[in-house]
Amino acid sequence: MNHPTPKATSRQWRGVIREYADRLDVTDATPVVTLGEGGTPLLPAPALSRRTGADVWVKYEGMNPTGSFKDRGMTMAVTKAVERGAKVVICASTGNTSASAAAYATHAGIKAAVLVPEGKIAMGKLSQAIAHNGELIQVQGNFDDCLDIARDLAENYAVHLVNSVNNDRIEGQKTAAFEIVEAHGDAPDFHFIPVGNAGNYTAYTRGYREDLAAGNSTRIPRMFGFQASGSAPIVRGEPVRNPETIASAIRIGNPASWELALAARDETDGYFGAIEDDKILEAQRILSAEVGIFVEPASAISVAGLLERAEAGAIPAGARVVLTVTGHGLKDPQWALRTADGSDVQPTVVPVDTAQIAAVLGLTS
Repeated sequence: MNHPTPKATSRQWRGVIREYADRLDVTDATPVVTLGEGGTPLLPAPALSRRTGADVWVKYEGMNPTGSFKDRGMTMAVTKAVERGAKVVICASTGNTSASAAAYATHAGIKAAVLVPEGKIAMGKLSQAIAHNGELIQVQGNFDDCLDIARDLAENYAVHLVNSVNNDRIEGQKTAAFEIVEAHGDAPDFHFIPVGNAGNYTAYTRGYREDLAAGNSTRIPRMFGFQASGSAPIVRGEPVRNPETIASAIRIGNPASWELALAARDETDGYFGAIEDDKILEAQRILSAEVGIFVEPASAISVAGLLERAEAGAIPAGARVVLTVTGHGLKDPQWALRTADGSDVQPTVVPVDTAQIAAVLGLTS
C-alpha cells in the first residue's frame, strides 16, 4: 500500500538533533540517526517541595527510548560516526551506555561493540544491549579498565568511540538544559545531578551557558553533583581503584570528564558531594512512593543530594530546583523490592473472597 509521507510540519517530537539542529554541529546533509529521544517530562514534585521548602521539579530522563539520558548523546555520537563513514562503534559501559549504543547502532545499520565490567552490570541493561544486537564483551576488570581498552581500540583500529570523552555526546546531552529553559522560561536556581563519568554535569553547564549567551535565560544555575560514597573520586580528589556502590550506573573510579566537570563547578559556583548507599535507596523509595517517579538507584542520588543539602541549610526557601533523574527504575529493579530494613517485600496473599480482600484494604461497605 502507498501511504502519504509524514508532513514536515507535524509537531510530533522529532528527536533532539532535528529539534535543535541550529544549535548542533549538523547540516541538511547530515544522516540523522534518531529514536525520538528527548522531549522528556519536567514534572513538579510537591512532596519534595514540602520536605525542603524549595520549588522542586524533576527532569525524568528515564522516559528516553532506551530508558536513560544516554540517548541524548548517543543520537549525536552515532549520527556523526555515520557521517564520518564509521561501520563500527565501541563504548565502555556500566550498562546504560551499552544499551543506548547498541540501539542506535542497530537503527543506523552499523555494529556496536560494548565493553562492560564482568558481574558489575544490572540485568536490565545487559538484556537491552544483547536484544539490540550489541557485540557484548565482559572484561575482568572495572569500568575504568573497560574505558582504557575502548580508547586504545579506537586509536589503533577502525572503530569509532562513543563514550562521553567524545564531544558529540556532550553536545547531544546539553539539549536537556534547553528543554528546561523552554519549559520554565528561565534556568533554575539550582540543578542537582548524579555524577559518574561526569559528562552530564559538563553537558548541562554547557547548555545553560549557551542559553544565557543567546538571551534565552537570565542565569546559569548552581550545579550540584553527587557521587556514591564508595565511588566518589571527585569528592575525594583522587581516583578510586575499586569503586563499590549499589548505584551501578555511577560506579566509576576515574571519571573521563573530571577536569571539565571541575571547570563547570567553578563556573557555576557549584558543588560535589558524596552520599551513602542507604541514603540513595531511601531517596529512591521517597521518589517512587511520594512523587510517583520510579528510577534506578543511581538516579535517586540527585534526590538524596537535595535532601542532604536542604537539611544542611544550603537551599534557600522558595528556590527553583531541578533534579535530573537519569535512568528508569526498570533498568535495575531489584532494589525496589527491598524494604528499609533490607528484607524483601512480600505481597499479601488472600483467598478468592471479596470480604477478606476488603478487610485487607480497610474498606467498609
